[in-house]
Amino acid sequence: MDGGPQYNPRTVEEVFRDFKGRRAGMIKALTTDVEEFYQQCDPEKENLCLYGFPNELWEVNLPAEEVPPELPEPALGINFARDGMQEKDWLSLVAVHSDAWLLAVAFYFGARFGFDKADRKRLFNMINDLPTIFEVVTGAAKKQVKEKSSVSNHSSNKSKSNSKVVNYFFIFLVSFDK
Repeated sequence: MDGGPQYNPRTVEEVFRDFKGRRAGMIKALTTDVEEFYQQCDPEKENLCLYGFPNELWEVNLPAEEVPPELPEPALGINFARDGMQEKDWLSLVAVHSDAWLLAVAFYFGARFGFDKADRKRLFNMINDLPTIFEVVTGAAKKQVKEKSSVSNHSSNKSKSNSKVVNYFFIFLVSFDK
């Protein structure tokens, strides 16, 4: 992996900054750099993974050879489904797995550095205020902004918060057969 020097974020703010950088890199791979990403995911190659780095860079590479790896590993074999699906569906699938990996990395750091319940909740809320990679890649993030602007302000904050939790954690339930 070629994302620059390794560092270990130790505070909620540092973990969130790490999350945002990795997320930005992965969004770039799946949107702006999509042609390059597609080419790098050759199904004839070994099991490949999409990595996002804190400095907003991304790379497609083999998984770490060390066991256990230093960080949780992203989805393995993203390249194998590439030619068997429509491109938008494949990108959506990679996006969902990327969201799951980002959460795993963020909460790995939280566990490693002993975040208590309040810190974990604060980190989750900071993360949950951002659209998922899936929402960005599929355009659902734009739709949500439009819907929110048309929803009356009489909704309780609790229901808004709960709908975002559902968006982030149950996004994988979306069918890719569309």
